Amino acid sequence: MPRGYTGRYLEVDLTEEKVRVKDTFELPLRQYLGGKGLALYILYRELKKLERTMTDLDHLDPLGPDNVLVFATGPATGSLFPYSGRYHVMALRSPLTGYIASANSGGDFGPYMKFAGFDMVVVKGAAESPVYLHIHDGKAELMDARHLWGMTTFRATDTILEEVGDGGRTRVATIGPAGENGVLFANIINDKHRAAGRTGVGAIMGSKFLKAIAATGDSKPVEPERPEEFREKVKKYLDVIRKNPVTGEGLRKYGTAILVNIINQHGLYPTRNFQTGVFEKAEEQSGEYMAEKYLIRNRACWGCPTGCGRITKVPKGPFQIGYSEGPEYESIWALGADTGNADLESIIKANHLCDELGLDTISTGSTIAAAMEMVEKGFIPEERLEGVDLRFGNSAAVVEMIWRIAYRSGFGDELAMGSYRLARRYGAEHLSMSVKRLELPAYDPRGAWGHALNYATANRGGCHVTGYMISPEILGIPEKLKPLSTEGKAKWVKDFQDFTSVVNSTVACLFSTFALFADAYADMLAPLTGWDLTPEELMVIGERIYNLERHMMVKLGFRPEEDTLPRRFLEEPMPEGPNKGSTVPLKELLREYYRVRGWENGIPTEEKLKELGIIP
Repeated sequence: MPRGYTGRYLEVDLTEEKVRVKDTFELPLRQYLGGKGLALYILYRELKKLERTMTDLDHLDPLGPDNVLVFATGPATGSLFPYSGRYHVMALRSPLTGYIASANSGGDFGPYMKFAGFDMVVVKGAAESPVYLHIHDGKAELMDARHLWGMTTFRATDTILEEVGDGGRTRVATIGPAGENGVLFANIINDKHRAAGRTGVGAIMGSKFLKAIAATGDSKPVEPERPEEFREKVKKYLDVIRKNPVTGEGLRKYGTAILVNIINQHGLYPTRNFQTGVFEKAEEQSGEYMAEKYLIRNRACWGCPTGCGRITKVPKGPFQIGYSEGPEYESIWALGADTGNADLESIIKANHLCDELGLDTISTGSTIAAAMEMVEKGFIPEERLEGVDLRFGNSAAVVEMIWRIAYRSGFGDELAMGSYRLARRYGAEHLSMSVKRLELPAYDPRGAWGHALNYATANRGGCHVTGYMISPEILGIPEKLKPLSTEGKAKWVKDFQDFTSVVNSTVACLFSTFALFADAYADMLAPLTGWDLTPEELMVIGERIYNLERHMMVKLGFRPEEDTLPRRFLEEPMPEGPNKGSTVPLKELLREYYRVRGWENGIPTEEKLKELGIIP
């Protein structure tokens, strides 16, 4: 049996109030690794069961009891493998996108889930009243959570820790009021400030009346198959990480917000709902500025050699807060430049509220930004806003709308649907900066065409971390590519997407890929698991995972025309900055991408699925 796994996972049926322990080793670990890959495999089995019982998968309600939710660790989680403090969350259908729900989070919870004795938790059905799951010492039990319902993520976490009486051995992943109220982009918060943020996984938990999962265990690193060799390999790559200018210096010193000035200077820092790629006050919300004015200290996730997390405070003023974590680059942008807001103090406060209430910061800020443009262009009448001056640059309005979204109060109820449904309601669908109904993150695709192609083809929708092409196109890692060029971009995007699938299945932090590539992953996974996988075999695993996800999307109703970008990027030239005049040549990029993938019009061929062992 391979090492790196506990060998057991939980299947929790909330409808029947039953918890079953199952054998992980009966699953195809070598084909899917763990994390995202193994969660997808489990969900694919469930999808095929539903196909036999459901006349039409369109009837699969993402907020109904038939949706299946999976929390998954990987072979690296909780080991000495660098950046191994993460877990992956997936579900059959996202309430926001309609396709596979997928989210990833750091902190401590992932390792503690494994320390508690389990590789995965598979959640089915729906409880009659609120519950939470407590896993500990290879056991699990459902606990009454009616007293927790309505609590913020912070208070719920503290209450559960007090009830468990864990002596520091417990970590909690929970939803807040946003998840309870069915906000379509509600997230799951673990360790109070780390988020499984995207695609509405928090709303799925809320629909199942599952308030939280608490994991109790001793923090002993996972034993590898070949301990001495594994320690030598880890030592070797830790040295590489420390000497790398991004992982060893930039992220450590300024966190992810080091990107603010870099991306703005390259002219793809989205401003005022992506109307331009240059924000005139970017410096005032940069990592350098935050370190000077608001930083208390760094914070690292479990097993992280970099420590890019920020602990911050706002000492006085209307947005005063004594302790918070973050904000990260994406949150600074979404709650800042995208809404025209230059006030970093309000951004820190808004980010804190998103963590407390359980909201994805990217979709929250992007939806507010879309609403602001719709208000300014006359699509949304002033009387709908109930007195809130929802215009670009109004920092107080950004903070106010976060409360209203989480509790679905007034106009916040409409924003809780996400920017796509909001814009469609008011006849302004073109003003939703989303792909497959998931809001885009903090890079204007008109300034990086490979990244544009990744946006268009990312399985979970408008996602930057499916294949982070900013790395080669802007940062020059592993080599510098011309951002406004189509040459070779399709192969680069495919490789980045496949390798990211490996990272998310291992499960490790994506920031490791600034310094480590497939050869390093294969080199460390071999003594950890006992499998002597080559880098090429590892990339095939990633390709298998990516194709399985797309194959499942097709079954859920994916249409080829959804591999696209908002009209703004295809028809409206960038108005200023280094990329002035640029639009995205998407048709050319897509044609080559499908050829490289072996897909026909965005859909994996039967030949490709057989080649990868997805179908017999």
